[in-house]
Amino acid sequence: MKERGFDPDRLDVAAFAAQAAQLEGRWRLRRLDRLAASAAPDAPVGDSDEIAWRAWGEQRKLRSGEAQTWLHVQAHGAVALECQRCLRPVAVALDVERSFLFVAGERAAEQADADIEEDVLALTRALDLRRLVEDELLLALPLVPRHEACPVPLVLAEPSGEEREAEQRPNPFAVLRGLKGGGQGGPH
Repeated sequence: MKERGFDPDRLDVAAFAAQAAQLEGRWRLRRLDRLAASAAPDAPVGDSDEIAWRAWGEQRKLRSGEAQTWLHVQAHGAVALECQRCLRPVAVALDVERSFLFVAGERAAEQADADIEEDVLALTRALDLRRLVEDELLLALPLVPRHEACPVPLVLAEPSGEEREAEQRPNPFAVLRGLKGGGQGGPH
């Protein structure tokens, strides 16, 4: 059988897996809108920022003779996020490697997803591979990006007038402790 070309923007997953086909390439980070939007404001996405990716299909034969349709994806690159300590850009390396079992229909996907540990998706003739890879990269982003050691010392903000005033007020618990232990003798 002659191998046909596959479009990552409209991937026929069943045919891709049946041919054990492979695709790979690089996408400019700008083309991954949601991932690019997560970049730090001080480090805009440049023209040279790219995500390298690879995808390959597989059909696994079961004992029953039935074939399972699998799609495997890998992607790596980096994005500059905002450090949550110093608020400066921090380069975060992203590496994802995932495998997806494709089944016929949403109902079968829901049932299989509940029964097995692997990621299960409904089979489609036009999968947007770029969107799937972007989803996986977004899931790989750290919840709290930060430098191991921030490049600039952290400067604590001067307390506001309200904060200084609150520091000068007596602690209400200290006042109660003074009343209790200050010779009042307790309840009569």
